[in-house]
Amino acid sequence: MKLSDISSKDVINDENGARLGKINDVEIDVATGKILNVQVYRSFKLLNLFGNKDIVQIPWNKIMKIGNDVIIVENSQKIKEDT
Repeated sequence: MKLSDISSKDVINDENGARLGKINDVEIDVATGKILNVQVYRSFKLLNLFGNKDIVQIPWNKIMKIGNDVIIVENSQKIKEDT
């Protein structure tokens, strides 16, 4: 699977079905080659500048399912949907 394959999918919170955003980057452990975290860009506003509040780190082990159109993540971190 390529980053481009998963970056086009919406990331969805399993608790309430809220759309969190789209994956824009991954963090990889260079020693093992395993994905540690995915970065989800959460801005839905037109002309919004990038900022730390717009990016959420989600641990790879919190991804429950990668489907055809969406990625479902476990909400154990209590990720905020909209700030």
